[in-house]
Amino acid sequence: MAFKSLKDKTQGVKFSDFLNLLRSLNVKKSLFALGLFLSLVTSVANLVLPLLTRELVDTSKWDNFNYSSLIIIIIVFVLQLILGTVGGFVLRYFGESVVKSLRERLWGHLLKLPVTYFDVTKVGESSSRLVNDTGIIKDLLASQFPNFITGAIQLFFSLIILFVMDWQMATLMFTVIPIVVVILLPIGRIMVRLGRKLQSETAKFNGDVSEKLSEVRLIKSSNGEKYEQESGNHSIKKIFTIGVLDARVEAILQPIIMTLMMAAFAGILAFGIIRVGQGSLTSGSLVAFLLYLFNVIAPVANFATFFSQIQKALGSTERIQAILQIEPEKNLSHRTFDLSNKTLTAQNVSFSYVKNEPVLQSVSFVSKPNSVIAFVGPSGGGKSTIFALLERFYQPESGKFTIGDENIQDIDLANWRSQIGYVSQNSAIFSGTIRQNLVYGLTRDVTDDDLWHGLALAYADQFVREFPDQMETEIGERGIKLSGGQKQRLAIARAFLRDPKILMLDEATASLDSESEGKVQQALDKLMVNRTTLVIAHRLATIVNADQIYFVEHGKITGHGTHHELMQNHSLYAKYVNEQMVN
Repeated sequence: MAFKSLKDKTQGVKFSDFLNLLRSLNVKKSLFALGLFLSLVTSVANLVLPLLTRELVDTSKWDNFNYSSLIIIIIVFVLQLILGTVGGFVLRYFGESVVKSLRERLWGHLLKLPVTYFDVTKVGESSSRLVNDTGIIKDLLASQFPNFITGAIQLFFSLIILFVMDWQMATLMFTVIPIVVVILLPIGRIMVRLGRKLQSETAKFNGDVSEKLSEVRLIKSSNGEKYEQESGNHSIKKIFTIGVLDARVEAILQPIIMTLMMAAFAGILAFGIIRVGQGSLTSGSLVAFLLYLFNVIAPVANFATFFSQIQKALGSTERIQAILQIEPEKNLSHRTFDLSNKTLTAQNVSFSYVKNEPVLQSVSFVSKPNSVIAFVGPSGGGKSTIFALLERFYQPESGKFTIGDENIQDIDLANWRSQIGYVSQNSAIFSGTIRQNLVYGLTRDVTDDDLWHGLALAYADQFVREFPDQMETEIGERGIKLSGGQKQRLAIARAFLRDPKILMLDEATASLDSESEGKVQQALDKLMVNRTTLVIAHRLATIVNADQIYFVEHGKITGHGTHHELMQNHSLYAKYVNEQMVN
């Protein structure tokens, strides 16, 4: 069952795709409109201020200052400040609400994706999409886009006013803008490419770091620090090289922009002073003209940043859409079904993770109610894959599993999994408290008495009571503060609290010392009472006591029966048992 990686699914996107993504979030358009309106009003105030300043300069004299014009300027300035502050907050709030909705949707979708997605995609890459890419979209919406709109309006109307005030100076200034654009465009394209490459390499590095740090004990126990440091340094150096190139381009761009600004300002100022000296332009008009000049230059300088940010947002949209387009786990039916006292059957089930590389071939077995069946055989034979298919992490390529007369695919997925208890060799434990781990996934309310009873059944109550905070004890990332046996017993206690109809034990005692193994096995023996139990067996006692044993090798079941039957009829099974007895 091949599954394309995230990179394979990304294709170029258009700005319309970005807009469609926003529409799918049901964003508050009225909030954006309000923020944009306030920003536009602020822009209008910016356009009015230079005209008021001209009036102030032209009507004021050394002995007769025009205080009324000054008061109007102050009022407009304060109004601009207040509206600009409120508008900026509203737009920022809008951006935060958009990224909140986008992250909620993306997080919810990630949780519903099939296990096949996580088989080929690093966790760090997905988290980068969830955090970094959504943040880029927020910056575009809350900051860059409003600045572009208000800047464009300021630029357009400033140019009109400037041509009305003095067409000769306006013409001089207007010739500068195309020159700036011609210079900025090729540099902007380079920055876009560098920005995308930097994002991609950073996400890849993020994924590598998350993966390596999650297995830091393996690194240390294998003396892998030097190798991982060299590997990490290589990735860091690659990001550094791209970042330096990006900084170099930006370092070249900024002085060019500033030089053009200063040249334009100096040239227009010099031309304006000459016009004032000739009497064809008033001092107030020159001051207003220079103020409008800033209304023209600032937006032009920001346009390059805006278009660069659009490209980054399109890249983020591309990666987010690649995830959202992946089909979630298939739930073909929402019909609930009680698994109690039903026979579980596998009928000619075949499966492969990679095409033409079968892992299971025509596997069939029967598990009667309240019985124990064991799967034994060499490693890599496909035993754990049977459990993964029963959990419906994957779908069989052919054949089917039935419970009673029902195909398990016709049962609601959540309902099916709620009735299954799965205890693996390395049971998953989350960071947090013991209580949080015990109640994880439960849909019913449980009391402290229920929790202590579950712990007692799993022989876990004693060590929990020895902790100063008991069930409120923080156990660290993946339960690092607990021993292997303690984690297994917590997992078994959690299984007791779920009260599963079908119990699956995947070598639950294989990695434990003899003392912990004994306690865990006692807990498992209790848990298996009156339940349909499937065991991937490791201990000889479990094999001997199973109602039926299925020997799995090379993806096929080569024999089944009771322990005594297989000892007589299956030479490889007899060899397997004898090796267990020797060990």
